[in-house]
Amino acid sequence: MSNSLTKNAALTTALAFHYQVLIGLDKCFSLDDGQSVWFEKDGDVSLISPEVLTSTQTEVKDYSAPLTDHHENLWKTLKNWLASEFNHAQYGALVLHTTQAFGATTKLKDWNAQTAEQRFQTLEDIFLSRSEKERNSESPSEIIKLQKAVILNATKSDLLNVLAKVVLHIESADLDALRRSYYNKLSGYIPHSNRQAFAEGLIGFIYEQSNSVEWVIEKAAFDQQREALTAKWGPKLFTIPDFTQRNASEEEVDSYLNALFAQKLCEIEYECVLPEAIGDWLEFINSSMEELHGHPQYTKMVERYREQWIRTFSAKYRSACRKKGDRTELSQNLYDQVTSETPFGVEGYPNPDIVFRNGLIHDAMDDDERDLKWRAEP
Repeated sequence: MSNSLTKNAALTTALAFHYQVLIGLDKCFSLDDGQSVWFEKDGDVSLISPEVLTSTQTEVKDYSAPLTDHHENLWKTLKNWLASEFNHAQYGALVLHTTQAFGATTKLKDWNAQTAEQRFQTLEDIFLSRSEKERNSESPSEIIKLQKAVILNATKSDLLNVLAKVVLHIESADLDALRRSYYNKLSGYIPHSNRQAFAEGLIGFIYEQSNSVEWVIEKAAFDQQREALTAKWGPKLFTIPDFTQRNASEEEVDSYLNALFAQKLCEIEYECVLPEAIGDWLEFINSSMEELHGHPQYTKMVERYREQWIRTFSAKYRSACRKKGDRTELSQNLYDQVTSETPFGVEGYPNPDIVFRNGLIHDAMDDDERDLKWRAEP
């Protein structure tokens, strides 16, 4: 059981660190010229800018418990920012970025709207809400030790200088929500099917920038990597593929003889055209769907073409139904007329290949909800 607990603890630590990396990655997307993101420089994530006022140091906490008056996340973070080795003068803002929500009765709720003096008073009130016995105990709790380090051990002027810069960023996205948000940011320039690969490439790049001396992401390097991954995983130039005109083999005819569109040809006793029809249908299904995967404009064009073709076919079908004569012969003539005429064009495909058009026809006939058919009934 102890091994299991050790593994779980290690996994929790790893996920917490990964969350920190994703926060840094999010900052990389909005870097301006001259800015860089640092990990573990003065804390979790630092954004360094040529101007102090736009530089920020962020402590990242992924916790489910609420942020209460006596939660260690706030007090430990303040203690670290007051440490002599931490130079807060190089930052315009000190951010506690936490997934926590404020506790129901916390005195911290108005923090971001308060002055440094008001924040000091809030912290002092929280500390003094402890009983005198707790505050003066020879063996104080860890949280009281932290509170004393902030309220009593630091000079008021130093504390006020730090408090003036502190921002509480609460109820931040947790790890799963942060991942979803990251994927959503890729919408519009990375196809949905490629987002996982793009994300893994960019996150891997972030990790690769670490060494034994520093871990820094420069804007120029980040932009270069993002552009390279976009070129690899972004949408390719949209072109309609060539369609090969061929008859289906005997094996293919046998395989698809029971398909709805094939049965509709059998209904009009036109089995002789099955190799041609199945060949066109297979070319439409296989060639177009495989080569144009990730191109939503193709799908939209096909839908437009399908709807326009059904409209024109319906008129021809009604005309065939009104004609006198042998129903089978009329139906076969309708088929020959429709599949041999020059295909009309649509926006995005002004000169469609006849194989594409006929393959689309058979695909529409294969839709049992459309109720399309070749047999002309009186």
